[in-house]
Amino acid sequence: MPRLLPLPSLSHSQSFFLSPKLTRFQSQFQLLRTFNPSLAMSVPGSSRKYFSVPGITPEEVSVASQEAFRRYLDPNLKRKGNGVVIVWFRNDLRVLDNEALLRGWVESEMVLPVYCVDPRLFGTTHYFGFPKTGALRAKFLIECLSNLKENLRSKGLDLLVRYGKPEDIITSLAKACCAHTVYAHKETCSEEILVEHLVQKGLKQVEVAHKGFSDQNKTLSPRLQLIWGSTMYHIDDLPFSTKDLPDVYTQYRKAVESKSSIRSCIKLPQSFAPPPNSATLNEIGGWGNLPTLDQLGLDEIKSDRGMHFIGGESAALGRVKEYFWKNDKLKVYKETRNGMLGSDYSTKFSPWLAFGTLSPRYIYEEVGRYENQRIANDSTYWVLFELIWRDYFRFLSVKYGNSIFHLGGPRKVASNWSQDKLLFEAWRDGRTGYPLIDANMKELSSTGFMSNRGRQIVCSFLVRDMGIDWRMGAEWFETCLIDYDPASNYGNWTYGAGVGNDPREDRYFSIPKQAKTYDPDGVYVSYWLPELKTLPKERRNFPGTRYIRQIVPLRFDSPGRNQHNIRRKGGQAKSN
Repeated sequence: MPRLLPLPSLSHSQSFFLSPKLTRFQSQFQLLRTFNPSLAMSVPGSSRKYFSVPGITPEEVSVASQEAFRRYLDPNLKRKGNGVVIVWFRNDLRVLDNEALLRGWVESEMVLPVYCVDPRLFGTTHYFGFPKTGALRAKFLIECLSNLKENLRSKGLDLLVRYGKPEDIITSLAKACCAHTVYAHKETCSEEILVEHLVQKGLKQVEVAHKGFSDQNKTLSPRLQLIWGSTMYHIDDLPFSTKDLPDVYTQYRKAVESKSSIRSCIKLPQSFAPPPNSATLNEIGGWGNLPTLDQLGLDEIKSDRGMHFIGGESAALGRVKEYFWKNDKLKVYKETRNGMLGSDYSTKFSPWLAFGTLSPRYIYEEVGRYENQRIANDSTYWVLFELIWRDYFRFLSVKYGNSIFHLGGPRKVASNWSQDKLLFEAWRDGRTGYPLIDANMKELSSTGFMSNRGRQIVCSFLVRDMGIDWRMGAEWFETCLIDYDPASNYGNWTYGAGVGNDPREDRYFSIPKQAKTYDPDGVYVSYWLPELKTLPKERRNFPGTRYIRQIVPLRFDSPGRNQHNIRRKGGQAKSN
């Protein structure tokens, strides 16, 4: 199963899973507490009280960021454009390896960086009316924006922040600033593409005269220039068109590895200055302020355990330095990647990749630097293997469009799914009676993160053992995950539900086997379910009557059954 598991609006007739007071998310997270180091508890089997990611000091984060910026500095870069350009930041909240930002600078005399806090991102999900963005991801976003402002300021600019729809804000700013071009990164899923179309439509209604045009007496509409920059392999460098993208990952991987090359990271100029002058800033209302959770209608989620991710490009660069260079974990990644507890069993890059504060090409180049200076082995390659999976889901979302959100998936598989409210809520809240499921779901709600292994297990349990509509699980992940992106999330859920583009990727995850293999001493489950800590280690995942009643029997739990050879036949799946 793939890793890093990391829509147009309908009526809300199916939002019965939510409290009437959901507008402030109290019903979703009423039992959760805030991250507070003074209240942090010890992790069983570890001297660590909690896991901050990155775990290095703010000073070390700053040094790592500055070092990265220096390595990619090119003082010979020159401007060659005229007039004003707007750089519309979306899911690319970084300065390093940001082609839209660099092209905007090169093609102008002045750049106006803009981020729009789109209210649609804080609405409800497509089918079941869950909150579209939970408080943990919103907090991470705010931190990313704050750090982007800092990094732009260090380069002579700032970030203008406005609350509202991009098609209104970008159009208004382009008119006020006489911008000749709006640069932005291209997205692949329907909601984001719709916004691009609306911005383009709005710009066509604007006419401005400025230095960006050769004929100074002529008025033209600003143009929207979309740049591809979200993947390790550029879409234009694939050895096939996206419509001919292989439906089997291995075929795709072997083709790009043998026939495509990865472009170098974009260099940085000495400065992106000058910023807009005072008169222009006064006309457009200043730089604006970052939103607060309260302004977004969200209550802070408070938790005293688990991982606390710090948003922003600087934190992302600090995490790369910490994991690769300081802790030297890259060389053992393949052996540890299936862990579930702690910060260093895997890279933990996915939240920063999802918000674009970390470039996949930067990771690629850091892997290469590590291999040159320390060691090249299966583990160093496997990080790139995972990034190729991430690329693959992004390209699949181009090929298959909205079908990745549909019940039958890209292959239009016909299945009878339940939407049982009580069963779903037991899964959502971690009350299934299976410690491995419940611990993972409590981690998700408390931290916005779950290990890749955990995501596969809870997905399999929801769709295979409970028979619940997979879209309910996918939309709940959309609410909670801080590393949510639509292509990876829905791509992984279609695979897990057996409706993905590759029919061979269709597996059942046996909870007893997974528990014995990946949490044999019950360290993980007893961390998230402290009531199990008093039990013998071998009983923590199998507590019997010492734990809550199991809500459903396991689908494949017959003692004599060969669990390794269960293959899909009439709704069955091969087992792990």
